[in-house]
Amino acid sequence: MAQQENEVLKVDADGYVVDTEDCEARELAHRERGTARPITVVGNPVLHRECKDVTEFGAELAQLIDDMFASQRAAEGVGLAANQIGVDQKVFVYDCPDDEGVRHTGVVVNPKLVDLPAAARVLDDSNEGCLSVPTAYASLPRPDYAEVTGQDAQGNPIKVRGTGYFARCLQHETDHLHGFLYIDKLSKRDRKDALRQMAEGTPRYETVPNE
Repeated sequence: MAQQENEVLKVDADGYVVDTEDCEARELAHRERGTARPITVVGNPVLHRECKDVTEFGAELAQLIDDMFASQRAAEGVGLAANQIGVDQKVFVYDCPDDEGVRHTGVVVNPKLVDLPAAARVLDDSNEGCLSVPTAYASLPRPDYAEVTGQDAQGNPIKVRGTGYFARCLQHETDHLHGFLYIDKLSKRDRKDALRQMAEGTPRYETVPNE
């Protein structure tokens, strides 16, 4: 299927991307153009190092983004970083609700988390999971508000913000691209328990076995 015209999202009065409109149509368009790929899992070297910055914004990146949306849906995820399908580039996609049930759909290239002042860091210790640590979950405190800066698929500067579950997603996916899994932030005991859960479970999607 042919590539669609470049997607340009609106921004709100504060300059943040409006990623809550036409989510179903936008996600479907990406997915129909893409091909689902298997998910890399903890232990794969690409997950444990910082990814390379994206410098070329063209057809190859557009196809990667389409494949990432297809892969995310196939694995029933709400966010996916490029290294989770084995690609060493700083890109993540998301299709994630916030705590109010509002759906957010988009892509961020070369993301950076904005360092929030201490007063804005209200921690939420909800459970967290990861497609690259299948079947495992653990409680992990994270700020319940997050801002990410980066670029869109055409290289334009963008800002994305979110609360609750969506804030957790933004932080989780940005961490991936800098070589960190959520289990790296756990205590040794909780990390061991998460890996035990993974060893005892069966992923519901195709994964890349580690050699």
